[in-house]
Amino acid sequence: MTTGVFFHEVFSGKDWVIIGNKFQNFPQAMEDALKLPNVKLFTPQKVSEELLLKVHSPRLVEDLKEAWYYEGASYTVGGCVEAVEKIVSGEIDNALVFGVAAGHHAGHDSAWGGTYASCAGPAFLNARERFGETRFAILDTDCHHGDGTRNIFLNDDKVLHVCFCGWSQVEGDGNKVCVDAGWETTDEDYMNKVRQEFIPRVKDFKPRMILHNLGHDTCQGDYGDRGLTPDFFPQLVREIKQAAEEVCQGRYLIVTHGGARADVAEYIFPKIIELLAEKG
Repeated sequence: MTTGVFFHEVFSGKDWVIIGNKFQNFPQAMEDALKLPNVKLFTPQKVSEELLLKVHSPRLVEDLKEAWYYEGASYTVGGCVEAVEKIVSGEIDNALVFGVAAGHHAGHDSAWGGTYASCAGPAFLNARERFGETRFAILDTDCHHGDGTRNIFLNDDKVLHVCFCGWSQVEGDGNKVCVDAGWETTDEDYMNKVRQEFIPRVKDFKPRMILHNLGHDTCQGDYGDRGLTPDFFPQLVREIKQAAEEVCQGRYLIVTHGGARADVAEYIFPKIIELLAEKG
């Protein structure tokens, strides 16, 4: 069992759009977790412009290159590309990828909300080019709808996308699902919805791996507060890790998403690394 952690020092050096500088005390905040014998820290490389252009329009890529947050987005997407490749190839079993300025609000030709380049799009495309056609599942538990991810994969019948947001809807081939998480909920109620709406679907879908957009903006006191406690997030990871072990030999990738509370980030992510590194 090998767990990869992908973190670049640039992530802790700026006040990023929406999420602020919540990684200001990283990687020191996860120092103990990184000492575990089966945890490996990777410094991501920037994603290539060529790969970005296979997912995004030239206009979006040019706008991104001119933005002050381009460096952070490039390292984030690069980390996702490398992590997916290493998991699919069997070099590592699972991973936590830290990210800024990239994620689920970036579609083919538009991006907003602090996420200006797709993570899953380039990562899945690269893996398919290297290893052949394969099926992926995306679980999105950020507070907000992953509209960019949905835009990129809407017509891809080999991608399951289950997004916990503010309404219920099934789109496309039936594997593009929105789940109303409830604007005011509890740890137990939210977890039960994950068990009811994601776990059965991912078991039926049988993906090669699960990618989890894990936002903690849903935490009490954060900007997307839905009533969840900090302890909910490690518990959620435990549930999804178990599902991954049953469905896809433990191949599970977590990408950090929304949330601006630095104290929550410093509490949950070391625990999540420890959970990922536990032998099943």
